[in-house]
Amino acid sequence: MKTNGHQIDMNETVISIRNLYKSFGQKHVLQGIDLDLHKGENVVVLGRSGTGKSVLIKIIIGLLKPDAGTVNVLGEEVDQLKDAALRALRLKVGFSFQSSALYDSMTVGENLAFPLKRNQRDMTKDQIRKTIDIVLEAIGLPETINQMPSELSGGQKKRIGIGRTLILRPEIMLYDEPTAGLDPITSMELNKLIIAVQERFNTSSIIITHDLTCAKEVGDRVAVMDEGKFIRQGSFEEVFNEKEGLIKSFYDYNFIQ
Repeated sequence: MKTNGHQIDMNETVISIRNLYKSFGQKHVLQGIDLDLHKGENVVVLGRSGTGKSVLIKIIIGLLKPDAGTVNVLGEEVDQLKDAALRALRLKVGFSFQSSALYDSMTVGENLAFPLKRNQRDMTKDQIRKTIDIVLEAIGLPETINQMPSELSGGQKKRIGIGRTLILRPEIMLYDEPTAGLDPITSMELNKLIIAVQERFNTSSIIITHDLTCAKEVGDRVAVMDEGKFIRQGSFEEVFNEKEGLIKSFYDYNFIQ
């Protein structure tokens, strides 16, 4: 399957989720989730705030354990992994936080160097610098290498956060509300970056959002979540061809009001 200039291998599943449940006390957050992510694919998980999107992504990377069901990432059952194996898997799965999660006391270059120094200790200073330069060029911010996070705009911080995730060349990217808090122009630029990352670094991605413009621009497939379940999956056009009901009201809220 080829979409927007990139190749999707429908025969290779990099994330497989089956019958996933998660509750916190009496609050039932996930209630029987099934989802596949194929190699080279961008899947958008779309829903209103509080529907369980961020809980899902935390279970995928082992920050939370499910109550029931299975989560298989790159052939590994995540909740069965011991600490060392889980750390090894996480190096293959990049998590782009909503807040960008940059260290305020470090320059942009130092922020990007940190995961390399921590996880690839055999790299020389020249190799680290070259890797940083490649990533900064890929995200369109080579001039920021010596700047502090406090000197960056919100959009730049988001880009650097994505860059720091990319620095270890993960096979899978997980984006948590990538356009949250950004103006429309900056959001469009970030959407283009997500697509560019997919094409240049051959990543497979899950994008958590409630932003329909983001979903339409970056998603090869969209899965709409409501009350802990997926109520519709397909291309953006397939999902939003409904003339009434929850799907239609969600579309109208984003694009009409």
